[in-house]
Amino acid sequence: MPAGPPSTGRPGLDRRLVVGAAVEFIDEHGIGELTMRRLGARLGVEAMALYRYVPGREQLLDAVVEAVIDGLYGDPDVLLRPDHGWQDYLQRLAHGVRRVALAHPAVFPLIATRPPAAPWVRPPLRSLRWLESFLDALTSSGFSDGAAVEAYRAYTSFLLGHLLLEVSQRGVPITAEDEPGGSSEMSVDLREYPHLDRLQPMLAQDESAAEFEEALENLLERLGGLLRARGGRRAGRGSGKA
Repeated sequence: MPAGPPSTGRPGLDRRLVVGAAVEFIDEHGIGELTMRRLGARLGVEAMALYRYVPGREQLLDAVVEAVIDGLYGDPDVLLRPDHGWQDYLQRLAHGVRRVALAHPAVFPLIATRPPAAPWVRPPLRSLRWLESFLDALTSSGFSDGAAVEAYRAYTSFLLGHLLLEVSQRGVPITAEDEPGGSSEMSVDLREYPHLDRLQPMLAQDESAAEFEEALENLLERLGGLLRARGGRRAGRGSGKA
């Protein structure tokens, strides 16, 4: 018997299922292909049925960002508190965010570009809960308030820049103007560029994981210097010292 038209509702359908299906759709087809009609067809319902759970596409995209970032809470290697020191906490969190980006590369540009809940919330740590966890981890480890904020800015800038570059190298369009799935082969004549001609095979090697680890270590060393230089001011103010 041929399938009939999508129904206006489906037993068991809820917001979590709708958002989860949107994440899967973006993973498979990209952000630009997502419409409420296509998502409804994927779920076996009419598009209008989805508006019971999300007011519209823009709110759906916000929910997708929140759901993907909240996936960090299910990562057993990511900690909410610096139980083994602030550097271990930041390393675990960074690798957790990277795993999210590589698991959902087509979603990551959304995480980078969607308007945040507040102008001082910086991607990719878009969650207020994760920002609170980050600031608590650093201030409880001796960072002054100012040093913790400076560390947050440096840390998020590192993650955003590195991970946007890494997902773009996988052919993911970062903006609406980008063409998805760019060619991986050089089509230009390199004979006039001897260094490029000689080193192109080395330049084409994917060293993303090693680069991420080295850059993260350098960042943590920099933040350690920030703690030594500025972290004591908070304690000094609390003890009445000048």
